[in-house]
Amino acid sequence: MRDENTMTGRYLAFREKLQPGLDSAGSVLGGIGHGIKLVITYLFRMQKLLLSAPVLFAAVYLAQYNMNHLPEQVGLDLQTTGEYAIMISRNTAVMGPLVLTVLCLVLMFCSRRTMYPWIISLFSLVLPVLLLLTNLYPA
Repeated sequence: MRDENTMTGRYLAFREKLQPGLDSAGSVLGGIGHGIKLVITYLFRMQKLLLSAPVLFAAVYLAQYNMNHLPEQVGLDLQTTGEYAIMISRNTAVMGPLVLTVLCLVLMFCSRRTMYPWIISLFSLVLPVLLLLTNLYPA
């Protein structure tokens, strides 16, 4: 017994006509929301793999680049005279930072918290670049 001449009555009549469409739209949006929630949950569970893949790729790329561009004997600890205090082989200079980065990523997989070991593995990518710069452009 609603009065269709009042504003409230017109609104209720309009709402009655739209209710089946609103119900079906709600079920569709609910399904989309559930799908988005599943994707986000899956990505959160796979975050360690998703974060480690670019770091591992960069580490391998830098190792290959250093293997091709570093001299046979790589100098460490550049002195003020322009000579190196310690000389190591190219293989050691390439594989050392690579192993360190892989070790950081393994520790990231063993850790409950992901971000701190991942950030440390990012900082370990500076070592190959530093070795390359100090041996190609000495003082």
